[in-house]
Parts: sequence; C-alpha cells; structure tokens
Amino acid sequence: MKPVEIAHNLVYIASDLQAEDIVLLDISQISSFADYFVILTAGTNRQSRAMRDDMVRILKEQGIRLGYPEGRSDSGWMLLDFGDVIVHIFSAEKRQYYNLEELWANAAQIIAIH
Repeated sequence: MKPVEIAHNLVYIASDLQAEDIVLLDISQISSFADYFVILTAGTNRQSRAMRDDMVRILKEQGIRLGYPEGRSDSGWMLLDFGDVIVHIFSAEKRQYYNLEELWANAAQIIAIH
C-alpha cells in the first residue's frame, strides 16, 4: 500500500471514530523522515485510546506495522509512526499549544475536515 493510501485510510478511520478537525498534510517536499502527517483532535482520553487501538489494529490487518509510538492518551498527545505516515492524536488544549499546522505551514494541505 502506498503512503498516500495509508494516510487516507487513517483519515477515514479517524472520521469514522468522530475525531474533530482532521487534517492531512503532505510533508514529503519539506521533510526527510515522513511523507504525510495526519493531525486530529480527540474529545476524551477514552476516544484517543480507541482511535489509537483501531488504527493500529486495522493497519496491522493490512500488513502495516506501527513503528515507535510516543505519548499517552492522558498526556493529551500521542504519536503513531507508520513509517511514511505519522499520526498526531491531540486533546484540544495540546493541539492548540503545539500548533503543528502553523509549524508545518509550508506543507500542502490535502484534507481538512472541521
């Protein structure tokens, strides 16, 4: 599966789990460590854990393994490394604080679901 297909699949999973403010950024032209960021907001710690678990399970079923996860749901931020696609699951407070969309403003925005 191509990285762009993985990224779109992760956006679909997040949308299905009612994530908020889902953004897909193409960072391939400005980054050497990944091609895509999926950035989303989870309303609760429970929702963020469910998103993480479902994303990992569904992609594993498709033969895509999780690399090195970072963070915990109770910290307000989790990172899921699927190689060329990195998912950032934020609480609303942490998303505003880290403001990745501004930090990566030179990236091409492919999807924005508000």
